Amino acid sequence: MKIGGKEIRLFPGREPTAPLVVLHTDGEEAEKIVRLVREQTGTDFALGAVAGVDWDRDMSPWAMDPVFRGGPAYTGGAGAYRKLLVGEILPALEGEGGLRPRRRMIAGYSLAGLFALYALLEGEDFSRGASVSGSLWYPGWMDYLAGRLTGPLPERVYFSLGDREARTRNPKLQPVEENTRRSAELLARAGVETVFESNPGNHFQQPEERTARGIAWLLGAP
Repeated sequence: MKIGGKEIRLFPGREPTAPLVVLHTDGEEAEKIVRLVREQTGTDFALGAVAGVDWDRDMSPWAMDPVFRGGPAYTGGAGAYRKLLVGEILPALEGEGGLRPRRRMIAGYSLAGLFALYALLEGEDFSRGASVSGSLWYPGWMDYLAGRLTGPLPERVYFSLGDREARTRNPKLQPVEENTRRSAELLARAGVETVFESNPGNHFQQPEERTARGIAWLLGAP
C-alpha cells in the first residue's frame, strides 16, 4: 500500500483488537523486529511499517542546520507528516486489516525515535511509545518537552541508548545521553511510566534487536 509517497506494510495480529504498533523502517527490518518481539513475548500485536519517509524533513519537528559538514539541513516537516500519519495512514492500515486496536503505539530508531516522542506528545492518537537511540540531542527538544508536561500525556514511554553514543567528537551530538535520561525523568515525574535502558555499543549496533526490546516493553502491561 502506498500513501503520500510512503510505502506501508501491515503485519497483522491474530485478533483485530490486538494493539497496533507503528514503526518507521523498511519492510525487511520490520519483519525481523516482528519475529523478535513475538519470540520474546508471545503477545498478540499488529505492526504497521512505514518506509519511504524523508528522514530530514518528515522526522524533524522544526528546522535546524546540518549536524555534519556537507550534510543536509533538517527542514522541520514532522507536524505535516504527523497529520498524514494519523489522518490517512492509520485509517488505511486499520481498514485494510479490519483492525480495531485497543491501543495504538509508536516506535522508532534514531530520528524516528525523536519523531515517535513528538507524535506522542502532539495529541492522543498514540498511548505508548518507544524512542530507541532517539535523536534527543536535537536542539530545542528539552524546552519542547518541558512545555508539554501539563497537557495530555501517554501511558508508557521506553527510552534506550548505546553506552558509547555520547562519546563523539561532534559537540552537537554529545548531549544525547543527558537529554535522553532527563526526558525519561521528567515524564516519570509527570506520572508517565518510563524506563531507560543503556545498551553496549554505539548508535549503529543491533538496531533491530534494540527496537524489538522497546516494543516488547510497551506490550508488557495490559
